[in-house]
Amino acid sequence: MNELVQAFHKLAPEDLPELLRQHYAALGIVGLTAYCADLRQEYLIALPGSHGDTSPQPIDASMAGWTYRTVSVRIAGNDNGMLTLWLPVIDGVERIGVLGVQVAKLDAAVLERCRALASLIAFVLISKGTHSDSYANLQRRQPMDLAAEMVWAFLPPKTIGTPSITSSAILEPAYALGGDAFDHALLGDALHASVLDAMGHDLYAGLTSSVALAACRNARRSGKELSDIISTIDTSIHEAFPNRFATGVFLHLHRTTGQLDWANCGHPQPILLRRQEVVPSAFDRPTELPLGLGTKYRDVPRCVHSMQLEPGDRILCYTDGVVEARSSDGELFGEERFVDFILRATAAGEPAFEVLRRLVHAILDHQQHHLTDDATVLLFEWHPAGTVKFSRKF
Repeated sequence: MNELVQAFHKLAPEDLPELLRQHYAALGIVGLTAYCADLRQEYLIALPGSHGDTSPQPIDASMAGWTYRTVSVRIAGNDNGMLTLWLPVIDGVERIGVLGVQVAKLDAAVLERCRALASLIAFVLISKGTHSDSYANLQRRQPMDLAAEMVWAFLPPKTIGTPSITSSAILEPAYALGGDAFDHALLGDALHASVLDAMGHDLYAGLTSSVALAACRNARRSGKELSDIISTIDTSIHEAFPNRFATGVFLHLHRTTGQLDWANCGHPQPILLRRQEVVPSAFDRPTELPLGLGTKYRDVPRCVHSMQLEPGDRILCYTDGVVEARSSDGELFGEERFVDFILRATAAGEPAFEVLRRLVHAILDHQQHHLTDDATVLLFEWHPAGTVKFSRKF
């Protein structure tokens, strides 16, 4: 295993299957296929050069997909007497794909080697993906618009977490994004989360949201408070695109105390979920002006509000494209259906990243897979007891 780890440091992602073939027999493995999820999380795609069954595996209707959905190990017997072990490939709490391993026998030592191998594959795909297009190309099943290319380049991982906080987000249409974007990051004792919706659905909308994300991170990393972060974004958008604006909601959650600070700049109100119910009016405050309106509004103060969360509370942020998605007969997806979907899925024990994956597919189905506006959802939870909700189950 040590020799394999050393080889990974100089490996290109496209060479991963061949390297694994050279070493896996010594680990007690007969065959191996690594898959990564496509951008829309509909299929698991085998890495180029893999052997065995390399056909795309539907996430909602395959053994590999079951492993991806539940982030847990699955074992199946084969007609040839071999066992197939399906393991999740994850980076922290971010799902990347699935590893399919064939073994003649399974014991604790073999299982531990397979777990280590899955972790190493995640390391290669994430670390090498920053300077290789192979991983990005593998995730795509259709061409991507320029605006979407730019927004995806700025986005963080879809899921991040610690023992006390987890945050997950998703957005569509994945290949034709306009002005939607999200951000979440850990900084010291706090989780920063934000959802943005820039005016329009064109290249300038993507540029506006990209400027907003860069300004947010620049101010945050300079140690600025939430009100100053918002002012920096406001000024940056106006200076770059005087005729454009964006709405947004910005939140800071203190991990040790559960204090939540937030500001809403012309955006749909977040929703507080507590004990599988919506807390009415939790975020009912006067809405601030959108961002980027210019100097004539500079004297209008930005208000930052605070509340105390309870352990297990979830905060749901979204853009209007979620609730305004329309069916062929004009029926809105609506806030009630949206919230009910989240509550039912979380009550059933599904992790947030899987809840959001299924939610966005339900929205796409509702609008015949052709969204007329971006749809973004971000869901984070404070669980100070130390139980990580999104950890693997093996």
